[in-house]
Amino acid sequence: MSSTQRVASRRERGFTLIEIMVVVVIIGLLAAIVAPNLIGNIDRAAVTRARADIRTIDNALNLYRLDNFRYPSSDEGLQALVTNPGEASAPNWKQYLRSVPSDPWNNDYEYASPGRQGDYEIYTFGADGQEGGEGINADIGSWNLD
Repeated sequence: MSSTQRVASRRERGFTLIEIMVVVVIIGLLAAIVAPNLIGNIDRAAVTRARADIRTIDNALNLYRLDNFRYPSSDEGLQALVTNPGEASAPNWKQYLRSVPSDPWNNDYEYASPGRQGDYEIYTFGADGQEGGEGINADIGSWNLD
């Protein structure tokens, strides 16, 4: 066997089981370190998106009020920003939103007019969909946008 054949034969051997196991362990360690950081970022992004949605809806409600001299009633809801509730209710109606967004957890945003803390309230119950809670499960509303 010539030296050229021996070198070619070594190149074709591939990886040993130990080498593959070392690579798998390294990938596992990296995943264990990186995954918790990514999950925390996903939760923060959902809360940030909910706040941005509420600000957008808040702006649309204020435009609705400027045009129609009142906010939509609780019965008309946020849908009044998308479809005309009627000439008697909104004589100067325009389309204020293309659609009413869902919150980041695929629930509808809640709307009440009058609200407990102002002319109206827009809010979501957070990830758990229940009133109250802390962290990702905390209620996010037009009253606490910071």
